Amino acid sequence: MRGFRGDLAQLLKARFPVLYIESYEEQRVLAEVTAVARDASLLRTPRPVWTWSATQGLVQPDGVPHRGTTEPEAALDVVLRGREPGVFLFKDLHAALGGGDRPANPVVVRRVRDVAAAFRSGQVPRVLVIVSPVLRIPVELEKDITVVDFPLPGEAEIRALLDSMIASNAAGGRIRIGLSDVDRERFAKAAAGLTLHEAENAFARAMVSDGVLDVHDLAVVHDEKRQAVSRSGVLEYAEGGAELADVGGLENLKRWLAKRDGSWLAAAAQYGLPAPRGVLITGVPGCGKSLTAKAVAAAWGLPLLRLDVGRVFAGIVGSSEQNMRTALRTAEATAPCVLWVDEIEKGFAAGVGDGGTTPRVFGTFLTWMQEKTKPVFVIATANDIERLPAELLRKGRFDEIFFVDLPTRTERASIWRVHLGKRLRHKAVAGELSVDERVVAELCDFSAGYSGAEIEQAVVSGLFDAFAERRPLRQDDLIRATVNMVPLTVTQAERVAAIRAWAETRAVAATAAEDWDLGAPPPGMGSATSTGGAG
Repeated sequence: MRGFRGDLAQLLKARFPVLYIESYEEQRVLAEVTAVARDASLLRTPRPVWTWSATQGLVQPDGVPHRGTTEPEAALDVVLRGREPGVFLFKDLHAALGGGDRPANPVVVRRVRDVAAAFRSGQVPRVLVIVSPVLRIPVELEKDITVVDFPLPGEAEIRALLDSMIASNAAGGRIRIGLSDVDRERFAKAAAGLTLHEAENAFARAMVSDGVLDVHDLAVVHDEKRQAVSRSGVLEYAEGGAELADVGGLENLKRWLAKRDGSWLAAAAQYGLPAPRGVLITGVPGCGKSLTAKAVAAAWGLPLLRLDVGRVFAGIVGSSEQNMRTALRTAEATAPCVLWVDEIEKGFAAGVGDGGTTPRVFGTFLTWMQEKTKPVFVIATANDIERLPAELLRKGRFDEIFFVDLPTRTERASIWRVHLGKRLRHKAVAGELSVDERVVAELCDFSAGYSGAEIEQAVVSGLFDAFAERRPLRQDDLIRATVNMVPLTVTQAERVAAIRAWAETRAVAATAAEDWDLGAPPPGMGSATSTGGAG
């Protein structure tokens, strides 16, 4: 048997003395552990399950509390004196194991080591199971404790919960159900990444909002999921708010992404295709890297999770590795999704005097990138890619590395059309100005060497001039704003040249070869402009 039950059964049969399960779902863990401990088909000797909490103390298998055992030392003493087979599940023991600035209780640590030694050498099968929402293992116990992964509920468990809630509420006529079997599947998939308790709350909210449960209530489930992701403290459920059409140019990158749309579905598995790992997008600042990340999630219809690496290193000393594991586990539970890591070089540049925390956290991220099997598509953006460790750039981490250069004339025309098209829809802005070829051509002449962000800012500046005089936008407003702006290619010419030099032989051009101006090959990109490399 594979999965948590199979792994736990193997550990129990192998007489591992102390197991640590990191999970918020105490009751679900207890139910799973009890099911394994009592299953004669999994264990030769079924075992009774004892539980301990700081409020009830040690509770016997028949439900009767053992007096005087609310303190962990006393409960562990009782466990040590026992001679019968058993599984002893402790819920609040992590509070005595330290963490952050709080030291571990040395007596409790000693008792756990004594338990480990006694259970390892004993003649009867006994195991101590620690259940905790956080991973806290003092250095003295690192060799005695085995950490067991406990996954969030799968689609089948969530679907069973949904069906039972529908059955219990529909029977009394309290709500009206308007879901087909396919709609129920969509609800179960939408709740992936939630605990059973969170999924139950989401379904309950959807049912009581208007007395009808139909496909329109998926928004309620998505809102609960957004809150659950935000509560992780490291990941942010970002709003896409953009379409690929809003990204001017970058046709080579767009084609590459379009070919991988839906590649996490069963249809792709029939071709023997693995889920794509992700892309690293580097290039000149302000040329659409972050906007592309948002647009991909919207185009693929997937949740967009933003990993703030700065938050990983914030908070209690020693919790950074735990924060990264929590973030990655949450992303996998939310899969399929897009994980956006903005300006990755700032987060993983080697820290000075951080006690080696940065390399350890970075190593956790690298290992996950290499070994992940869940469809989490990572889009990382970087402005200063030379600061990134070489291990991140080798094949196997990302499927491809794309370089986004300053927009060509063709791309500048597309960018002007996008931003002017958005603004000219407003009555106060629209006048005689239109987005025709002549206007766009003149604006492209004045904006040579400008980034997409600078072109957008020129439009905004022109709008402020028009707003100050309470009149429609004119072409001369845009030209004046463009001419008065000093672009990045002037203020940071050396930096832009260095970025282009790095990408010359190391990255694939995000701009299609056919979009480059005749006689003007991609600056610093050499043969990487071939679309064949990005197909």
